[in-house]
Amino acid sequence: MTIFAYLLGLATGALLLFWQQGRQRYRERRLIKTLQATDWPTALGQVEQLVKTQPQQQRQLRSLGTSRDTLERILQTAPIGYLQVDEENQLIWCNDQANRLLKMNQPLTGPVQRRRLLLEVARSYELDALIEETREKQAHCQREWMLYQISPDPLHPKEEPTFPLRGYAIPLDSGEVGVFLENRQEAALLVQQRDRWTSDVAHELKTPLTSIRLVAETLQPRVDESQRRWLDRLVNETIRLSNLVEDLLNLSRLQGDQFQGLSLKPVDLPQLVQRAWVSLEPLAQVKALNLDYGGPSHCLANLDEPLFHRVLLNLIDNAIKHSPSRATVYVRLLDPGSALGEGHDTKPEPDTIILDVMDMGPGFDAKDLPYIFDRFYRADPSRTRTDPLVDLVPVDAGTAAEVGRGTGLGLAIVSQIIEAHNGTITAANHPDLGGGWLRLRLPTTQTE
Repeated sequence: MTIFAYLLGLATGALLLFWQQGRQRYRERRLIKTLQATDWPTALGQVEQLVKTQPQQQRQLRSLGTSRDTLERILQTAPIGYLQVDEENQLIWCNDQANRLLKMNQPLTGPVQRRRLLLEVARSYELDALIEETREKQAHCQREWMLYQISPDPLHPKEEPTFPLRGYAIPLDSGEVGVFLENRQEAALLVQQRDRWTSDVAHELKTPLTSIRLVAETLQPRVDESQRRWLDRLVNETIRLSNLVEDLLNLSRLQGDQFQGLSLKPVDLPQLVQRAWVSLEPLAQVKALNLDYGGPSHCLANLDEPLFHRVLLNLIDNAIKHSPSRATVYVRLLDPGSALGEGHDTKPEPDTIILDVMDMGPGFDAKDLPYIFDRFYRADPSRTRTDPLVDLVPVDAGTAAEVGRGTGLGLAIVSQIIEAHNGTITAANHPDLGGGWLRLRLPTTQTE
């Protein structure tokens, strides 16, 4: 009986040993297959290498976690708002500033406890459109809009602050989008204060400048011929200052509360171009310049005629000032319904009138092009230096003499008027002529 029990125990131990060895071999085969090794010694070496690199990987994971926490603290305390949405436009993260700007009333900033659609917590359709645009283009996008706060309780409405907001959206992985939000209220107030100050100063300067000019013109015929040239210079400089004041007032009227909108009516653009050239012809004759017009003989567009006449005066005057003597000023007009004629190198655009004004001067410097339409921006001296022949134009030449003096505001006024007409203006150097090339695009239909 004892021997039987001994044999039974021995057999049981052998079976357990064979079972354990089989499991061990199975585990080895799985490990070899996982590590893609050919034999056990190779797999064992790879395991030893993994064991050695494990502390380094743990340190890297801790470092990444620390960096993530640091970035989260930076975004949380940043002076601008930041929020992040997933591929379904559900809010997954926001900081305190974004929470305050959008009045989202999130219980916790940072990772939100329960994801909700962004439009549910922030009623800003412009922000939603910016996110969709960024996701479609997979590129950085920017947009500015007025944020109007909506009262959540229709029975007890309360007036919420309204302010301009600027959003910078960036595409992230897996369809997510991050948006930086900037409150532009302070910048808008500074711009309003600047415009108000400029308008007030211009109004104060207008009367004394007019008085100085009248006194100087009264004295001109009463002084000796040798002394008259000093009065002529005084009158010319007074005219330049008066033009500067008038340009400042025009900008204030176009941008401020005084702007009453456009007075649109059908205007024949080719005829308006000819009228502007006739006004500036005394300046052009001093430099022996010619006008080369190309385009239809009649082209009607709904425009504010006095304002657009000012646009053409500024553009053609700019071309005259920067053209060399005995050169040509080119004006090209192309509307959607006209065929390409001589001198046209641009295809018609649907529902768009294109007007080009080109000169044969030195052109714009590449560094100046982004700022051509800014106030008081002075481009390269080769384009801002006054031609000595222009100074010989007599004061009684009328409009031409007055418009012929640059104030640094002409193109800024042009840009503002074109923008009011829902058009665009761009500046470049013409590839063939080499001179300045200003292109206007105007919609063929305007609504009053």
